[in-house]
Amino acid sequence: MIEKLKAYARQLKQELAVYRLLLTHRSTPLLAKLLLGMAIGYLLLPFDLIPDFIPVLGQLDELIVIPLLVYLALLVVPKSLLLSCRVQVQASHAQ
Repeated sequence: MIEKLKAYARQLKQELAVYRLLLTHRSTPLLAKLLLGMAIGYLLLPFDLIPDFIPVLGQLDELIVIPLLVYLALLVVPKSLLLSCRVQVQASHAQ
């Protein structure tokens, strides 16, 4: 169980590094950069757009909005660029 959690944590860390690389890559479409930036901004907002006192939805908004923004951003990014960034991140983590 603990090994599975560690594997998930490593995978999440690598994915975040891929998104960070995509944000700074010059070939990343502007729309993808905006969507990823919005996901980061929404995560860091000191307040919620959907207040927490609204039952269920208020607590789950981050779990819905942020992955949706990341998913939409990844749809816009060319597959070859995404693969290139993933390979670059994996190579840097293997060292």
